[in-house]
Parts: sequence; structure tokens; C-alpha cells
Amino acid sequence: MEEHDSFCSSCHTQPESTYYTRARAGGTPSDLATFHHTKQARCIECHSGQGLTGRANAIMMGAHNALAWFTGTATQPASLTIPISDENCLKCHTDVLTRGGFNNHYHELLPRWQAMDPQAASCVTCHTTHATDGDPKLGFLNQVKTEQVCQMCHNQLAE
Repeated sequence: MEEHDSFCSSCHTQPESTYYTRARAGGTPSDLATFHHTKQARCIECHSGQGLTGRANAIMMGAHNALAWFTGTATQPASLTIPISDENCLKCHTDVLTRGGFNNHYHELLPRWQAMDPQAASCVTCHTTHATDGDPKLGFLNQVKTEQVCQMCHNQLAE
């Protein structure tokens, strides 16, 4: 059932159910998750890690969530207990780490920043998926929020 976004959205409330409604409606995507949906990506693609282990972990988490739902112990909106890791994004987007040039320095330097600071940004710090406050021309980034993340890195590196 994890192959069907309708199954995922049947238990989750905001923002997942709103995303699912937007994705099904079609039209111009207003968030990164809906854009991924237009490329045939399903919830499980972004919400599971790499390989068989990543998929199995996602299925186990889904089974735990389903049990909570059916026993009436689930909380809504569902809290994110395991954030989407860079590994989940890099399954499809490994090229961002090697593109080079000034316009990609933030992706190239991210692993260095993360090695220096365990609280450093991750992919989803800038690339929020279900939020609709991003600019489609900027890959659905919210420029003000993203510039704040840029400043954190520059402060960390004392540059």
C-alpha cells in the first residue's frame, strides 16, 4: 500500500493531505512535493532511504504509524519523528554535489559544513517540500529563509 499516495494521505493530515489534494488536482505545482509528483515520484520515494534497507525502514515506520492509527493512538497532525535525510534526496540528485561553479558552491560545501557542525543545514533546510511559500523560478526556495541559511554557513566558516 505504501506505493499509493492515497494510502499515505488517508492517515496523515496537514500538510500531507493538502499536498495530495494539490497533486491530484494537477495544474502548476505550488510546492516542491507537488513538482516531484508531476515527475511521477510518490511519497515513498522521498520518505525512504537508499536501497533495500532504506525501503524496509520506511515500510516499518509506515507499519508502526498504521498500528497507531488503527488503535486510535496516532496524533494529528502527524509529527515528523525521522526527518528526511540528505541520503533520501541524493538517491536522485547526486549531481548537485559535483556541478561546480559559484552558483553551486552551497551544495559543494554542504558536506564540509556538516562535518564541522552536526546542526548544519541539510537538503530540506532550504528545499522545504510541502510549503507553498517558495518561488517556482528558484526551485521552490523561499529566498528570505534560504539567505538566512546561507548566512549561518558563512558565519560558521567565518567568511
